[in-house]
Amino acid sequence: MPLDDLSRTLTSPAAHVAIGLLGALLLGTLARELPKVPRPLLVLMAAAFVDMFGVFLVVPLLPFYCKRLGAGFELFGTPLEAGVVTGLVMATFTVFQLASAPFWGRFSDRYGRRPAPLVALGASAAAYVVFGFADSLWLLLLSRAVQGAGGGTVGVIQAYVADSVPPEERARALGWLSAATNLGVALGPVLGSFSVVLGEVDLLPGAGTWSMGTAAPGLAAALLCLLNMLFAAKWLPESHGEAGGHAHRTGVLPALGAVFAHPGRAASRLLFVYAIAIGSGQGINAVMAHLLNANFAITEKEIGVVFTFLGAISVFARVLVLGRLVDRFGEARVARIGVVTLGAGLVLLPAAVGLASLALAVALLPLGMALTFPCLSALLSRVVPAAERGMYMGLQQTFGGAMRIVGPLWFGWAFDRLGHPVPFQSACLFVLLTLPLVFGLPRLAAGKGAAKGG
Repeated sequence: MPLDDLSRTLTSPAAHVAIGLLGALLLGTLARELPKVPRPLLVLMAAAFVDMFGVFLVVPLLPFYCKRLGAGFELFGTPLEAGVVTGLVMATFTVFQLASAPFWGRFSDRYGRRPAPLVALGASAAAYVVFGFADSLWLLLLSRAVQGAGGGTVGVIQAYVADSVPPEERARALGWLSAATNLGVALGPVLGSFSVVLGEVDLLPGAGTWSMGTAAPGLAAALLCLLNMLFAAKWLPESHGEAGGHAHRTGVLPALGAVFAHPGRAASRLLFVYAIAIGSGQGINAVMAHLLNANFAITEKEIGVVFTFLGAISVFARVLVLGRLVDRFGEARVARIGVVTLGAGLVLLPAAVGLASLALAVALLPLGMALTFPCLSALLSRVVPAAERGMYMGLQQTFGGAMRIVGPLWFGWAFDRLGHPVPFQSACLFVLLTLPLVFGLPRLAAGKGAAKGG
């Protein structure tokens, strides 16, 4: 299919109808499955959905903002191209997120899970306002730094889930939480693309003209965050029964040192696999939009359709596939399947030559991630003490965040200098290199809950 034909296909009325039907199917699937969700998780899922809806309202637009604001940008006298600038902006968020994650986890172990996400939502709202009015690359970097500092609470949210359900149900519950967030991934880009168009609309009646311009996506995301913070403040209960207790807890830095000192331990292996896989699977987003623009002429007006498809596959995989596979094969084996699937999607994406092959490659990415990350997190929650669960979940985000810094920087540089397929091929290699660790996972049964498929 010629490039212009694919671009027109994604913006055609038929594509809009298909996206609407897909959204309806997603909502119908979730509505049918909701009675199976433990009640304490429903509010958390709703809050996570709205939060990720706001995040992915702007994330697909970031490469285009970077290209516009980063034109002519120099670092230490060296001009930076679009791929590297995008990697730098995305890495900024991750730097601040990984630095804060274990401390938010330790905070939640001691004072409770509930306060941390409320603060994070407030930080995100402020960051989106800065994003909306950013007229320089430095302000764009500032917005990502602020959001990253408040975004280190992912581990807290995972610990909340682990507090609320028994060990054998954690992978399924984490999959449900991921399904809610990925529904936001699926629907957020649609509103993002719409907000780009809305920003060009004259909102002032009469002879005068006034429009929101490029501030529209950021302002829309900020409003969502504020509404979500009010919702969570009223309805999100505390889950951590030991909050405020005085049980012995390992410090963040000693726990970090123990991971490297004892790499053969189950917790250390799980952290390393999670970090490498998520750094490759998510870090490649830094150049995915540029690849699709170069190979298929997809712009900011069509990119939302691609991310909606990504999110939809992720939701279906987590709701309809993950739990059934875990029940049959156990978390460890399903994680292995996920690693291979993710690697296949990464290597096939730059080789896509038309709509069918592009859809297949894109679909394998969220499917692989859906099967990998909830299982790794569930296994980690079993092998660490309950009083330190928040901190270790935070360390998981720190390790993953470190790779999401290295990943986008390498992928951006490789895209600019070595060729468009190279970032995706190298990401596939990194993911597949974790297989020895995944196959080497021990059976986590004795004293920590049964985990089938070592």
